[in-house]
Amino acid sequence: MRQLRRLGAVLAGLALCATLSACGYGSQRVGTTGRVVPTGAPLSASEVRVGYFPNLTHATALVGVREGMIQKELGGTKLSTATFNAGPTVIEALNADSVDLAWVGPSPAVNGYTKLGGKGLRIVAGAASGGVKLVVDPKRIRTPADVRGKRIASPQLGNTQDVALLHWIAEQGWKVDPLSGRGDVSVVRTDTRMTPNAYKSGSIDGAWVPEPTASLLVAQGARVLVEEADLWPDRRFVTTHLIVSQRFLDRHPDVVEAVVEGAAAANAWIAAEPEQARRSVNEALRELTGKPLPAEIIESAWPSLTFTDDPLAATLDAQAARATAAGLLDRPVLRGIYDLGPLNRVREAAGRPPVDDAGLGTP
Repeated sequence: MRQLRRLGAVLAGLALCATLSACGYGSQRVGTTGRVVPTGAPLSASEVRVGYFPNLTHATALVGVREGMIQKELGGTKLSTATFNAGPTVIEALNADSVDLAWVGPSPAVNGYTKLGGKGLRIVAGAASGGVKLVVDPKRIRTPADVRGKRIASPQLGNTQDVALLHWIAEQGWKVDPLSGRGDVSVVRTDTRMTPNAYKSGSIDGAWVPEPTASLLVAQGARVLVEEADLWPDRRFVTTHLIVSQRFLDRHPDVVEAVVEGAAAANAWIAAEPEQARRSVNEALRELTGKPLPAEIIESAWPSLTFTDDPLAATLDAQAARATAAGLLDRPVLRGIYDLGPLNRVREAAGRPPVDDAGLGTP
């Protein structure tokens, strides 16, 4: 039984599919790098390339880039950006040296770390917690027990929400084959861009999805059956964090620390100015996708999200254990996946306490 078990071959196919942009994934280069242009002497690298999703759960990146907070900390080092629609594509880009740092969910980070034996990436900061919900058709599903026998979407085989859904199903005492999605519940892997249409057509009865997809479904008449935050201690769990190529971290630690400092500034501004932050995020989405979110959708989605520098390392370990229990992974060895030195130096300089790596930091 190998490290990625049966999922390995499937993820390889997904990665190829993403590379070819033939399965609704892939990446898009972005022309804008925010409102601040590089000034002064560069740091140890003349350019740093960062990736993120045009998604509410990546608001740290959206704000940090658009408002110029990251570029400000980089000084004369140029910030270049790329957007992605799937975690495996981000890991592929990091391994191919197409990006240096990226915001991504926990499952792709764990898969990427274990696939290369702990030599490919490090998690250097948190970004978002929460913002994930099971939303259902209230005509077909009124209680958790009603989910049995229904068709529930998740964004992608083995992604963070897919693991959470499989874990929740198992806790109900039901059985589902993790690869096919067949069983007491039909788990239908559906690109979140397609999920609202799938719900509208009646081809799914609900979905375990991040924001804003959950609120888009609610606007179509769905209701929230489970908010994932309610299933975690203190309602906190990692949804998005910042990863870096190990090669880049070794060669340019000053650049990494500058990006981390800019991201921390973005999180602080989001907390201090939530209304302005929502507008900035929506304008960034308009610039990146050509279409902003309706005001009522972003207002509905925003309260369930928390933007934080803390990567919530203990919850990453728990999510990896859940993926193992679901049959998607052998239990990964995650010791060394975090390098929180840059983040804790930034926090110390700001008079803030350090964050904990739950024993999963670099030796």
